[in-house]
Amino acid sequence: MTVFKTFFKIVNKYKFTILLYTVILIIFAGFNMQTSENSMSFVASKPDVLIVNNDENRKLTSNLVNYIENNCNIIDIKDTEEARNDALFYRDVNYIIYIPENYSKDFLNGLNPEIEIKSTGDYQSSYAEMILTRYIKVANIYRKEIQNEEELISKINETLSKETQIEVTSKLDTGNLSRATFYYNFLNYTILAGCVYLICLILSSFREEKIRKRTIISSMNYKKHNRQLLLANGILIMILWVFYVVLSFILIGKVMFGVHGLILIINSFVFSICSLTIAFLIGNLINNKNAINGIINVVGLGSSFLCGAFVPVEWLPDNILKIAHILPSYWYIQTNEIVKTLEIINLETLKPILTNMGVLLIFSVLFIIITNIITKKKRKK
Repeated sequence: MTVFKTFFKIVNKYKFTILLYTVILIIFAGFNMQTSENSMSFVASKPDVLIVNNDENRKLTSNLVNYIENNCNIIDIKDTEEARNDALFYRDVNYIIYIPENYSKDFLNGLNPEIEIKSTGDYQSSYAEMILTRYIKVANIYRKEIQNEEELISKINETLSKETQIEVTSKLDTGNLSRATFYYNFLNYTILAGCVYLICLILSSFREEKIRKRTIISSMNYKKHNRQLLLANGILIMILWVFYVVLSFILIGKVMFGVHGLILIINSFVFSICSLTIAFLIGNLINNKNAINGIINVVGLGSSFLCGAFVPVEWLPDNILKIAHILPSYWYIQTNEIVKTLEIINLETLKPILTNMGVLLIFSVLFIIITNIITKKKRKK
């Protein structure tokens, strides 16, 4: 009980610092989660296209131009190559199509005239290229069988007017699940940085000369002392974890009341235990309070960037993800990513999730063992 009393006296001493840091982390997490809601929603947009038509008087060319106009935003630019290049550079247009002279005539004669293009190389220019390529492919197929220009145009238009009906069979609330995944991925930094900051701050007080000497000469062995400190820190971290979970219910809503939400909550609980042991190990390694902010940057920010807390996992290079396997954050975030796409929940689909949580618990045990070894050696000095 002596350790508990001392611990919470120190917590009370730093209560305003702890409160301020916790509030900042909660606001930051909430803001980023809300920002991701807008970035994750997809809205189809037409690319900006400039058509340089040097074959204006033929029906097939006019039909091609009409098709592009119906699927893109047609931009008018001054009729000079310098102006067109400037428009591309400043992203006033995404795609420039150069239709050569006698295009229709050469096409009908099977000469395969080439349409030159310039593009910005972004996703909108790729979409414009898809539109152009689709028209040319369909036209080439019918040209082999049809020589009459008007009949050819009619068949092309008939084919291009057909649209595939897409039926969404998934019952997942993908929008809210994506928001929940982003929130709990970001929680990797919030929990880890919070644990390191608070626990290192508190443990550094236990490392003060007077308190350290009293602890050494007391009848309490280092293992019991560590257990009590770990338990006291655990209570503090669990209080913070509850705050973050409650916040997720407020920000995300009903998806958190389902099985997917429950898995995310359990996963964050297991990661909180692992973060607690990481912070407890670091707290026993350092004595300098001024070094805490630097350690947070290395441990919290470093693992968050490497493992996909800030940047979506699918955007990270394979080499980075291979390195990330040695960090607990990787296994935590991987579980969140699995939950996002989990349609059927049974023992088979839960195996990778249970495996990831098991790895986190193994990390936790390993960190506790290392902490006890370090504490024992320090007491002998």
